[in-house]
Amino acid sequence: MSKHVVVLKGGWSAEREVSLMSGAAVAKALTNAGYNVTELDVTPDVYTDLVRIKPDVAFNALHGRWGEDGCIQGLLEILKIPYTHSGVRASAVAMDKIAAKAMFRTVGIPCAEDKLIEGAALFKTDPLPRPYVVKPANEGSSVGVVIVRDGSNLSPDMPGPWQSGSLLMAEQFLPGRELTVSVMGDKALAVTELRPLSGFYDYEAKYQDGKTEHLVPAPLDDEMTGRLMHLALEAHRVLGCRGVSRADFRLDDGPDGDGIPYILEVNTQPGMTDLSLVPEQAAHLGISFEDLVSWMVEDASCDR
Repeated sequence: MSKHVVVLKGGWSAEREVSLMSGAAVAKALTNAGYNVTELDVTPDVYTDLVRIKPDVAFNALHGRWGEDGCIQGLLEILKIPYTHSGVRASAVAMDKIAAKAMFRTVGIPCAEDKLIEGAALFKTDPLPRPYVVKPANEGSSVGVVIVRDGSNLSPDMPGPWQSGSLLMAEQFLPGRELTVSVMGDKALAVTELRPLSGFYDYEAKYQDGKTEHLVPAPLDDEMTGRLMHLALEAHRVLGCRGVSRADFRLDDGPDGDGIPYILEVNTQPGMTDLSLVPEQAAHLGISFEDLVSWMVEDASCDR
């Protein structure tokens, strides 16, 4: 008999809509691959729902807080339901940007200067020399990211991450190319360069078709490609990730740049939408979407 897979999607984070798209795509692919699939739009009653459904495996297609930060992973551990992606500790540390960067530094992965700040302090004095980036300390997908440049006037009434949370991370703004590397198991897949057609690679650029050009493989020399893939795998390992993850980098290799690839973050549950980067890199290597998500189901486990 085929495995009964519950696809966890939706939830109530800021990334709910993207999670619904990821979950629908995954459920369709797993059904086509022969699995018995139940889709679950996660609510605070998720414990009762999982006990009722009695799945063999959970495919975690949730994004953002509660689904990507160790919370749902802890519940699945208690219920002894094997699940895709990283476990409790890796998920929690990766979502905490300051903690994750502290881990990266221990193995020599270059990181931009950063500072943890309270939202109210941002409007009194600059935490870092301008330009710098302000982002939530524990969100993903570029949710609420603001670049503070010379001449920018900040106000608590302006749209920004300070509207939804008091704990923020200020980070040195890194010019240059936006690059991303997917890891599947113990192998880095490829390097993609992301070129937003306007502005920077924010939430809208990530999830609206036609907003960003994807170049896979990225136009880099073999040495830099190898270096980026090595750093992504090191980041995956130092956090204790399993399954699939994706590491994002900035590289200024122009005439005035330092040529150093700086890591921005590791996403322990990358998107699985039509515009998502992990399926795109897998396809570049000849791995179909069905094969990718099937591998993830077969790779699913509990930490204990």
